Amino acid sequence: MTIQAFNVLIIGAGNVNFGSAEGPWCHTTRLERKLGARLNVVGLVDPDVKRAAARLAEKVAAGVHGYQDTVVFPSIAAAGQGIKGIPQMALLGVQPSVRGSTKPGQDAELQLKKHFPQTAIFVEKPISASTLEDVQDVAAQLGSTRTSVGYMLRYLEAVTHMQQLIKENNLTIMSTIATYFMAYEFAGTNARAGYFDKTAELGPIVGQATHIVDLCRFFCGEVDLDSVLAVTVEGYEKPGALSRLLFEDGIKEENRIPRITNALWKWTSGATGTLVHAVALHGEAYDTELTILADGWKLKLVDPYGVPRLYVRRPGSDVEEETIFKSDDPFYSEVSCFIDVIEGGAEPDVIRSSYADAIKTYELTWAIRLAGEASASRRRVTSA
Repeated sequence: MTIQAFNVLIIGAGNVNFGSAEGPWCHTTRLERKLGARLNVVGLVDPDVKRAAARLAEKVAAGVHGYQDTVVFPSIAAAGQGIKGIPQMALLGVQPSVRGSTKPGQDAELQLKKHFPQTAIFVEKPISASTLEDVQDVAAQLGSTRTSVGYMLRYLEAVTHMQQLIKENNLTIMSTIATYFMAYEFAGTNARAGYFDKTAELGPIVGQATHIVDLCRFFCGEVDLDSVLAVTVEGYEKPGALSRLLFEDGIKEENRIPRITNALWKWTSGATGTLVHAVALHGEAYDTELTILADGWKLKLVDPYGVPRLYVRRPGSDVEEETIFKSDDPFYSEVSCFIDVIEGGAEPDVIRSSYADAIKTYELTWAIRLAGEASASRRRVTSA
């Protein structure tokens, strides 16, 4: 019996696609689990061809199926000229500075569209490092290209259960309250000093809190952008002094990230949204929660990146019911759903984050960041 191969083109030989000690990101292992003997990685694109070859060698040495005939290419254009077989899916797991734009060298999606017009594209978050107008132009040029964006928290079993409770009980959400508390020692010890420089990376809201902001959007939809407010605690302020921060010496004060960002906005539904992001904790484990309030109800999701726990308080009881989701893997679920849609085994609506929708999360995170920076600038002028 002939096995029908599923062709994949991987863009990027870094940690997002191949894994590291920094977190659970490793898209290739999910592809391997989903496709098994059907996986056929037709190409791996990375300008660092030696690193790419080393990644492939590790897979082959471990006896993992799907990489035996993979060819390394330095660019998407080179892959377009030399690849054998049409990829059904491209896995775009590279830094946002080289995608989400129409500018040459930053236009990975459009390069894929040009050289592989029939290929569906899975894109990591955030979708860009460029302007909102630029990434909207990318979306327009992608047109009907099948896309999925890696907001994996939308695929959590706990999130699905929260949606069911809201639907079954006909709840109207009153407020979303999200917190993301970063363990800043972890960022520095993993050679991520650039995390603390807004000119090197996208900052803690656009680049990191994007996941929890997107999850808020998943429940509440559209935001009134004119309502977005934010205040910050900056590093030069007394509450912003961090005893174990050793990574900022070479960063100009105006380019340093805030310690606290506290944001508030209105959803177009009339509900309120709140986000508190903190660069404050020591150690390695960060702390993330999302609480949803409705009349008589509180749904609190704890540790969505680790072992998610859902606490539910409902009308008629003051006791919170706890449900622990021990074996959930949303990274697998997002890849599995995308492949099912590509192969016609599922309806497109099982993809929970499209490119067009992810742009709205990008827009909201930038609105929060800019509101915080404006607030900090006003305080500097006042105190000068």
